[in-house]
Amino acid sequence: MKVVSSEIVISAVKPEQYPETDLPEFALAGRSNVGKSSFINKMLNRKGLARISSKPGKTQTLNFYLINEILHFVDVPGYGYAKVSKSERAAWGRMIETYFTTREQLRAAVLIVDLRHPPTTDDVMMYDFLKHYGIPCVIIATKADKIPKGKWQKHLKVTRETLELDKNDQIVVFSSETGEGKDQAWSILHSYM
Repeated sequence: MKVVSSEIVISAVKPEQYPETDLPEFALAGRSNVGKSSFINKMLNRKGLARISSKPGKTQTLNFYLINEILHFVDVPGYGYAKVSKSERAAWGRMIETYFTTREQLRAAVLIVDLRHPPTTDDVMMYDFLKHYGIPCVIIATKADKIPKGKWQKHLKVTRETLELDKNDQIVVFSSETGEGKDQAWSILHSYM
C-alpha cells in the first residue's frame, strides 16, 4: 500500500475518547523497546511520526494513527517494562484489555517480537490473550537486519514454537532499517480490511 497521508489523531485512555469512525483498526502490541515506533515509521514512510524513545515504557496511552483516511494503527503501551509502578501497570492492563475486548473496529492485532531472541513470557501471555478473545493476529519479527539471512528460518522456528503459533496466523520477517517485510505486512493487513 502506498501511504500518502498519516497523522496521529488522538491519544486515548478510555473508550469515549476513541475516534468515532467505522474505519478498520490494527492494534500494535509488543514489549517495550521491541521496535513498535520504528515499525510504524517504516510502514508509514515517516521518520519521526511515532516518537522513538531510548527510555522504554514511553507510550502510556492508546495512540491512534489515521492512514490514507482509510484505516487506523493503534499503538498500545509496551509491556514487560519493570520501571513502572504496579498500579500504573494494572491501569495500562485494564485500558488495553478494554480496547481489545470492546472495540468493534479492531480487525487484527499486530504482535511485534524481536527475531533475534525467543519470545518472552509476556509475548506468550499477549498472544494467548489475543487467541482467548478470538482476535486475529499477525506476528512481525523485527530487527531482521541484525542477524544473517541464513539464520532467519531457525529464529522463525523458535518464535513459532515458543508462541505455539496457530497455523492461521502469519509471521513476517521485518527490518525497519532495510524495509524487509514491509510490502508483505501491508498485504496481510489489507486482507483483513
